[in-house]
Amino acid sequence: MSYRIAGIDVHKRMLAVVVADVAGEGEYEFERRKFGATPDQLQVLAQWLAQQEVQEAVMESTAQYWKPVWGALERYGKAGCKEREGAGPMSGTLHLAQAKSNRGQRGRKNDFADAERLLKRLVAQELILSFVPEPEQRLWRTVTRKKYQLTRHMARVKNQLEALLEEAHIKLSSLISDLLGVSGRRMLQAVAEGESDPAKLASLADQRLRASAEQLRDALGASTDLKPGRLVKMALEELGLLQTQIEELDQESAGLLSPHQGAVERLAEVPGFGVDSSQQIIAEVGPTAATFPSAKHFSSWVGSCPGQEESAGESKSSRSPKGNRNARRLLNQAAQCAVKVKGGIFEVVFRRMVPRLGYKAAIWAIAHRLGRLIWKILHDGVRYEERGPAVSAKSKKARAVRMIKQLRELGYRVEPPNPQMENAR
Repeated sequence: MSYRIAGIDVHKRMLAVVVADVAGEGEYEFERRKFGATPDQLQVLAQWLAQQEVQEAVMESTAQYWKPVWGALERYGKAGCKEREGAGPMSGTLHLAQAKSNRGQRGRKNDFADAERLLKRLVAQELILSFVPEPEQRLWRTVTRKKYQLTRHMARVKNQLEALLEEAHIKLSSLISDLLGVSGRRMLQAVAEGESDPAKLASLADQRLRASAEQLRDALGASTDLKPGRLVKMALEELGLLQTQIEELDQESAGLLSPHQGAVERLAEVPGFGVDSSQQIIAEVGPTAATFPSAKHFSSWVGSCPGQEESAGESKSSRSPKGNRNARRLLNQAAQCAVKVKGGIFEVVFRRMVPRLGYKAAIWAIAHRLGRLIWKILHDGVRYEERGPAVSAKSKKARAVRMIKQLRELGYRVEPPNPQMENAR
């Protein structure tokens, strides 16, 4: 019985596709064809693969160009393969191979040869395949990753604003810890509107500000000569736009993940995590982490476990694999926060590891433990229990109140575990 597989070499404007029957013996006989990358051509490709009775298809992860190809085959071809007579358990499966695992010999590269090599290495199980989630989860990823990009851009604009003020000899950031806090924003808004009198600008500061009026007048004295108002106004407008977009994406991600509110709440209880980071983790791994059969598989995919590079019984390196960049970032940030929870179990373990491993390696070990804990919480649906020796009931209560407030601001309906928390609000 025949079993046909397709190999697809993806480019921006064209696709090189080969199909072969891998159930027979001897050399594969390939059928080759080129397609365009437009939506109509992708639909034609799905129809052609159905006519060829292709059971599986493999493509290379080339920039972003593989995504429309994957989406078209998923939409038009996957269901038909499952319904076909004699379909096996793998029928309709799409594979995404990492480009490095399909590298060919130097000087032996062409489109159809690359597609044929993809097919042969898939059959020989020599390819490193990537995890591609379902369309719904891919939308979650798009929203949360866009929010992260905007947050980074906002930090960049803040730094540019501070550099502009330094260039204009306005030493406001030397006296104010948060340049865009209540006092700083008032004064900067006045500068943007053309005010240049240091005394008037200093009078806009909040009374609780530690800097005196005389110090503020001295720091703002250069505003009378250089007058950077127009540039400051542009920076404040850009920051306001970015803040608005981030808030809109907050509401969008909360709405998309509202059916999985329980998973968000359970994950937000873990030290080092909050509502936002919980949503980002779920967008990366799914609400139940069902793709990963064990915590070890999950840690390996994230890249938070020690690597294994061994030859002739000798370990060459234990460097961690690259893994999923976004999940690695979240785990590292969470570990940095978790070890600062006074009396928490992660602080205790971290302090025990630091003398032996050093700061960076100890943080990464905590990140590995957090990764295994995340899998347990999502996969088994359990809740986190703090085992630290000195975490007070007061700090637990304050953190719970804070998490409930954040969840409610995003539109979730959360009931406090006891009436005292509601009163504390």
